[in-house]
Amino acid sequence: MADPLSEPRASTGARRNPDTETAVLDAAAAIIAEDGFARLTMEAVARRARAGKATVYRWWPSRGHLLLALYSRAKQGLPAPDTGSLRGDLESYLTAMLVQWRGGLGPLLRLLIAEAQQDETVRRAMRQERESRWHHLDDMVARAAARGELAAGLSPHHAEQRIIALLWFRLLTDDLPAPEDIPRLVRDLLGPLTR
Repeated sequence: MADPLSEPRASTGARRNPDTETAVLDAAAAIIAEDGFARLTMEAVARRARAGKATVYRWWPSRGHLLLALYSRAKQGLPAPDTGSLRGDLESYLTAMLVQWRGGLGPLLRLLIAEAQQDETVRRAMRQERESRWHHLDDMVARAAARGELAAGLSPHHAEQRIIALLWFRLLTDDLPAPEDIPRLVRDLLGPLTR
């Protein structure tokens, strides 16, 4: 009798099989955790997930696309705070986000950013993911604008870009704030952004 763990998962063609999708993303995360990004190949992921290589390539055309899917999946677990103020929302959100970044997502995002610089398709996919699914900051800043918290003449879009720019700079320079420093970081960040 065949070993069910060695048999490939059934594919549903162009439509993603949720079990296979989870298995592929779990396999990619495990390979990165165990062996590092350099060992992440589509063949290794397909083998570990027991998925067809063609299926993996059809859903994720490159390692960068796999990284984006991993990061997006983890980002869905972040809270969407609504404390009644932009300061409170950002403190809550950044605390949770920095826990994730320190727990392994920070290096993953750095790799994703690097891949996006080398691969235009990853860059476009990252932009599309940002516009379609990554709405935590959008929502916080939009609520702040509706409450009249933003500085006069500052659009929500530009306020959000400034927040993201500082966070990514701190991530890329390996200078993430300690948890106890988040209130001060938020205070300094909001100075020019709010009334």
